[in-house]
Amino acid sequence: MHIFHMQYQQLKLMMALGGLLLLAVFSASLGAQTQTRPYEMSDIRMETQIWTTYILSPYLRANDLQVTVQDGEATLTGVVDEAVNKELAEQIALGVKGITSVNNDIQVKAGYAPLAPTGARSYGERVDDVSMTAAVKSKLLWSKHADGLAAEVTTERGKVTLKGAAGSAEAREFAGRQAASTRGVVGVNNQLRIDPNITKNEPKEAEKGAGHGMSDSWITMKVKATFMYSSNVSSSDIAVTTEDGVVHLSGKVHSGAERALAIEHAQNIRGVKSVEAKALTF
Repeated sequence: MHIFHMQYQQLKLMMALGGLLLLAVFSASLGAQTQTRPYEMSDIRMETQIWTTYILSPYLRANDLQVTVQDGEATLTGVVDEAVNKELAEQIALGVKGITSVNNDIQVKAGYAPLAPTGARSYGERVDDVSMTAAVKSKLLWSKHADGLAAEVTTERGKVTLKGAAGSAEAREFAGRQAASTRGVVGVNNQLRIDPNITKNEPKEAEKGAGHGMSDSWITMKVKATFMYSSNVSSSDIAVTTEDGVVHLSGKVHSGAERALAIEHAQNIRGVKSVEAKALTF
């Protein structure tokens, strides 16, 4: 249930993104489906919103799912590989304004594996790739190694490519690790060349604190964001505060390895003097 809760919370954010496709999909849906039964305008809107969210979802888009809505009742059909995804699909539908009930006829087949994607990336895949690219770029920009990196980041179907230059072998390896540990990334092609003459970047004024480099609030925000973007740290279970450049971590993690990674991620943020993690347990 913990996994389902995490998936559902993430997909609540995707519901907002679903509206971006609503108008484009509406036209196609109306033209293709009004031939089979008289849709109410509100049913079309709800059906399209549910379907779009499934397309955006990294948990559901690879499954064979269909949605129909009539008089506020959603009917879900198709196949998923786990019961948690069937429940997730139902909760998404119930979360759409105007849906009064859900008839969940989705089948669960263990080991179900849809055909591997071919040709152009789907809209959902492009959204994922753009999100991963932004996350990797952000993690590199916020890090202590940012001054020694001039990296171009691209992502295609979860595979990140790093091009450009790193000021040292350490900075190059760091960039590769940060990319590999980003949520959703399945592989990294690190093409960064080593160039010790990379010009250092000065921190923006907004990032400077009162007399001690980066502000404490900036550091706290970036540590939290780095945890959220990382696949190996449970961000929702870790509390972060910063005082005079010292980061304090507290809460529960699943293992000693996760605890060590959380500390490492925090230590790598610009402006962090040290990390206090006695209250971070497992």
